[in-house]
Amino acid sequence: MVAILAYKWVQLFSELQVIEMEVQKGFQNLSKRNMDFEEVFQHILTFIKVQPSGSHRLIIGTDSQVHSTYTRFITGVVIQREGKGVWACYRSVNIARRIESLQEKISMETTYTQEVAYMFTPEKQNQIIDLLLPYVNEGASFRMVGHLDLGRSTKNKTRVYVNEMIQRIESIGLEAEIKPDSFVASSYANKYTK
Repeated sequence: MVAILAYKWVQLFSELQVIEMEVQKGFQNLSKRNMDFEEVFQHILTFIKVQPSGSHRLIIGTDSQVHSTYTRFITGVVIQREGKGVWACYRSVNIARRIESLQEKISMETTYTQEVAYMFTPEKQNQIIDLLLPYVNEGASFRMVGHLDLGRSTKNKTRVYVNEMIQRIESIGLEAEIKPDSFVASSYANKYTK
């Protein structure tokens, strides 16, 4: 009987979480709204085609902000040609409650980063690599990086979660970067959480 009640509670809680979460399904940036993932991916391919001999990093990072009645999570997606420009967009998710627990916020930020990273399936990654392979001798390279809004300094409250979140990001095949290098989470995404 206890197991059945516990199962029903978990099921009800899951349904409430879905109802209380407003996910902006599309991605957006300053010039375009409501892009689906395929459109985002095509923008990334177009950006790479301009100069395929460059050193490219696909960076994904999430930041959050607690507002009066909800918590907003922004996940930034940035394709960077090191030293030669970027193309960027973001996705917004609002949870209809104030998330006060630092551990829960940090964990959810990492989860949303992972969720968007999973959209870059091995097939999509291979499409990028296929564009760059003919230019490897000219310096073409590609890395996928997860930016975490965490720091190791003694003044940073997030330092106790750094190792765990880095492991989560690295477990899905991304390189992990933290402050002060995690600008997609701590600067780009942060700008849109307000």
